[in-house]
Amino acid sequence: MHVTDLDAPDRLEGLAFACDISDRAAVRAMFAQLDRLDVLVNCAGVTGWIDVADPDESTWDTVIDTNLKGTFFCSADAAALMRAGGGGSIVNISSVVAARGLDGLSAYGATKAGINALTIQLAAELGPHGIRVNAVAPGATNTERNLEDDPDYAEHWAPLIPLRRIAEPEDVVGPVVFFASDESAHVTGQVLYVDGGWTAVGPFPRTYIERATGS
Repeated sequence: MHVTDLDAPDRLEGLAFACDISDRAAVRAMFAQLDRLDVLVNCAGVTGWIDVADPDESTWDTVIDTNLKGTFFCSADAAALMRAGGGGSIVNISSVVAARGLDGLSAYGATKAGINALTIQLAAELGPHGIRVNAVAPGATNTERNLEDDPDYAEHWAPLIPLRRIAEPEDVVGPVVFFASDESAHVTGQVLYVDGGWTAVGPFPRTYIERATGS
């Protein structure tokens, strides 16, 4: 968000940018168009199914560059604006796959585990500048990308989740807003799992993996 009039919150203006966050120059150019930034939510990402028995290098590079490299450089450029503005909040979107293994997601899981570690590192480095860094790690969620992998995604996942349902995108909004707001003013370096309790048990449906990977 590009804030033009802090005294008139009903007239806040937003700017939308199309940017390949795996491209360092593109990220730098995007943030150069802003003069202030209070909150950054790093939510761009790709899944990139990969077969460890015959891994595709381009898939690996795309996933790493988008999910992990992109998150880092977006955070670095956002932090420069936040330091100038007296502080801010960075919220990274991680995943339960950072903590539990799923077949075919070695690249994706590596990036999300990296985001968890990056969250801690940035929290330590940016804290003295008044910048908080936290992460939200969703579990099985009703998103278009997941439904493309498996049209019966909800039916396959829900029985394996203690709350017996997958998340809706709105379930992730509250935790993100919490980290972005002053309600979490003394919270930084934390990862909050929004997974209906799934990481407490950890099983995954074989049918989902088979449909997503075409195996």
